Amino acid sequence: MQTETKPKILNRLSRIEGQVRGIARMVEDDRYCVDLLTQLQAVRAALHRVETEVLKDHLDHCVMGAMTGDDPEDRKAKAGELIELLARTGR
Repeated sequence: MQTETKPKILNRLSRIEGQVRGIARMVEDDRYCVDLLTQLQAVRAALHRVETEVLKDHLDHCVMGAMTGDDPEDRKAKAGELIELLARTGR
């Protein structure tokens, strides 16, 4: 992961962690189901944004480095990883 991306990701994950703790408190306090569902959707959306940012960083840094590098095995490995990742996402 690139140096400038890591603190952003960690900050977002900390906020998501706080959101999840808040949802647990909502469950303990018997809050209205729709309010819980709204917060769960917000956490899912936040995780999706983190996933997108990590994928972008991986493409910009790791994959691009392999594709422009001199090692054909590294290029093949990175391409295979992406194919496998996309296949898992489609399930």
